Amino acid sequence: MLVEVCANSLESAMNAEKAGADRIELCSELAVGGITPSFGLLKSVKENIGIPVHVLIRPRSGDFSYTDGEFNSMKQDIALCVEMGFDGIVSGVLHTDFRLNVERTKELVELSKGLKFTFHRAFDWVLDPLQTMKQLEGLGIDYILSSGQEKSALEGIALLSRLNDIATSCVVMPGGGVNAGNVHKFKDSGFKVVHLSGTSFVPRLKVDPKVSMNSASFLQDQGVFVSNVEAIRNVLKEVK
Repeated sequence: MLVEVCANSLESAMNAEKAGADRIELCSELAVGGITPSFGLLKSVKENIGIPVHVLIRPRSGDFSYTDGEFNSMKQDIALCVEMGFDGIVSGVLHTDFRLNVERTKELVELSKGLKFTFHRAFDWVLDPLQTMKQLEGLGIDYILSSGQEKSALEGIALLSRLNDIATSCVVMPGGGVNAGNVHKFKDSGFKVVHLSGTSFVPRLKVDPKVSMNSASFLQDQGVFVSNVEAIRNVLKEVK
């Protein structure tokens, strides 16, 4: 069984390789499901990691429907990853009604030619997973990363197994809550690959900071927070 580790830093990637992982999915900000890593992190990982690395292309947290500007930045990030010689891309696009955006996903796949392509956990939002998988196979997707549309892959193993049974050209990759205590259930069920982060919390500060930099109010799956023209103008009126 191939084991893919979702690494959120150079340290995580190096630990994954040291532990014997087969492959890395590189991202930043695991707390929001991952976003595209910075150029600096991409370069550092490329210089220090020898196992295959697939890069997450997701410009922000929130939903998986993107503006033209966001989509353009995704295409530029893929072009950079191709140029840098990475092994795969992890991405995907939905419509706001949770249908697969075939046109945009196809464009991302075509830009990734020569690299493996994983359709990420946006798959867990689609309304018809069986039909969507067939659409993705038609686009040439190599992997589908999914928790079986449940909070964890173990809870969603029934749907994952059904998808695995009917898959013809792509590989179903269970991800979400996979650990040493349950991974054998995925192997016994016939899956060829699993995805996990394998993280543990490492304190870095000796005391708690005076002010938290985390803002839970910004974490919304239903959409995104965007700078408001009027709010900014009102501030400028007061000081200019």
